[in-house]
Amino acid sequence: MSRRIEILALVLGDALATAAALAVVVGGEPAWNWLPAVAGTRFVTGALLVVSWLLLFAFSGLYAERYARGRLDELGTLAKVVVFGCLALLFGLVVDQLEARELRVAIGGYALAQFVAVGSARMVVRAVQRALVVRGYGRHRAVVVGWSDRVETLYHDLARYPAANIEIVGAVRLTAPTSVPVLAEAGYDDLEDAPVHISARFPGGDALPAGAIEVTAAGAPRAAVAELPGLIDRLRVQDVIIALGTEDHDTLDEVLRVCDGKPVTLKLVPDFYAAVGGMARTEHTYGLPLIEVLPEPMPAWERRTKRIVDAVVSALVLVVGAPVWLALAGLVRATSPGPAIFRQTRVGRHGKPFTMLKFRTMVDDAERHTGPVWAEHGDKRITPVGRWLRKLRLDEIPQMWNVLVGQMSLVGPRPERPYFVEQLVDRIPLYSRRHRVQPGVTGLAQVKWRYDTDLDDVRQKLKYDLFYIETMSLGLDAKILFRTVRTALAGEGQ
Repeated sequence: MSRRIEILALVLGDALATAAALAVVVGGEPAWNWLPAVAGTRFVTGALLVVSWLLLFAFSGLYAERYARGRLDELGTLAKVVVFGCLALLFGLVVDQLEARELRVAIGGYALAQFVAVGSARMVVRAVQRALVVRGYGRHRAVVVGWSDRVETLYHDLARYPAANIEIVGAVRLTAPTSVPVLAEAGYDDLEDAPVHISARFPGGDALPAGAIEVTAAGAPRAAVAELPGLIDRLRVQDVIIALGTEDHDTLDEVLRVCDGKPVTLKLVPDFYAAVGGMARTEHTYGLPLIEVLPEPMPAWERRTKRIVDAVVSALVLVVGAPVWLALAGLVRATSPGPAIFRQTRVGRHGKPFTMLKFRTMVDDAERHTGPVWAEHGDKRITPVGRWLRKLRLDEIPQMWNVLVGQMSLVGPRPERPYFVEQLVDRIPLYSRRHRVQPGVTGLAQVKWRYDTDLDDVRQKLKYDLFYIETMSLGLDAKILFRTVRTALAGEGQ
């Protein structure tokens, strides 16, 4: 089933199951009378309670894609959410409605009924979903990267587990460098200069699926791996499965580099666990062991809390401070020719471009004669008002609109221009990993390091960005925001 139908089925099943559980518990013992009336009727209370449960499920990640997760794992998460929700209900609505003994029985019975009803509904949805997957519907589209024999072995392994929900639609097949003499005779001194072959059909008869796209480069892993981003885009790939040997560290690094910033999950055949260390987590796809590399850095509830905080804070800043921001816009226009708001294309999450807003702090069309360049200390293009805005970090205020619409977050790696991203990706390893998360108005690199003026500054800030991505949490965000506000009030911006 498609992702949209899956979510619709889960939401509908959860709503009906929650309503049924509530009806059974309240109707089963009306003498308890523990559900307060809203607007003169308990029907409204029940409807609000159902909506509250759905929001709690969404907040807890129960509607997130649970690819390769077992049903027991889902039931375990559901049990925790039900316990939390019932405790919130206990202290928020019914703690004064019943005697202590009746209260324990009522809430305990409701928690059990809620868990059984919602859990049963979800198991029905998952059973239907698995039956459809076995028949070939809604599978994840995957590309395999590995040596020729491993690609074929992995395909046969996956074929034995149709419920694994993986469909191989392409491969980057690396062939052993046995053809070095042949390549030398053809005039290729360096294996990385060897030709890359792209085929619209796997060779080898019925061994691998017809119609898939394969990239091969005899003895030249880097050249073949370089074609991987194109395959991901053309084939709408969701997973990249890596089947390399324990000695192929350089090839693995190259795969990680070219896939950084792409909206795909990276999974290793277990041989490479020692090479990736703490950046991986092991999962079992219906009996087939795989290792996920660079998993989602924050749990679902923290991601949703972060987004709620972003939306609330950005809206408050824009609305409450509107008179001040309008006055600043007028000041920028009055003191320097050109628009008050500066618009510039930046690279966001998963490498998607967006238009970032700022109060203009430089003369209009400042890069007309130079092309894209980094700002320098004491840059003469900065206007007097712009210098003051930068010191107080007020030039970033219009980005609250980018935060409000979901293009940015309050905290995250600062977004860079496409012109510089294209250069930095090639010159700095792991630079694209910054695109795994939403870019931010401020970030750890901004409170720890100065503005970018050269490549060394970029390298230093990348260290902070990567540290933030691997350890991001709501607590770390709060510390960074506090440091940013302190920097702005002290006028230490640049």
